[in-house]
Amino acid sequence: MKRKVLFVCVLLLAGAAVFAQEAETAAPSGSGWKYIAAALAVGISCIAGGIAVGRIGTAAMGAMSENADLSGKALPYAGLAEGICLWGFLVALLILIL
Repeated sequence: MKRKVLFVCVLLLAGAAVFAQEAETAAPSGSGWKYIAAALAVGISCIAGGIAVGRIGTAAMGAMSENADLSGKALPYAGLAEGICLWGFLVALLILIL
């Protein structure tokens, strides 16, 4: 699992370096860096949110198999984990706007 995440991160950074070189040749003063930063903010936060939702969902299903009354208590935790993706998106918007 950790190897897969590390491999994806290395691919993202390698792709960012390629696009940064292309952006520098097309536009002066490195204006492409904000797009790379926004993409990394969204990408990393969505990967982290997906991992969190997966772990929370697994634990919630295990708890609900023991006691069905726990289904309502597990839902807010999954929503909090999905909020990680939304914060990454908001950060990316702020990077692009400012």
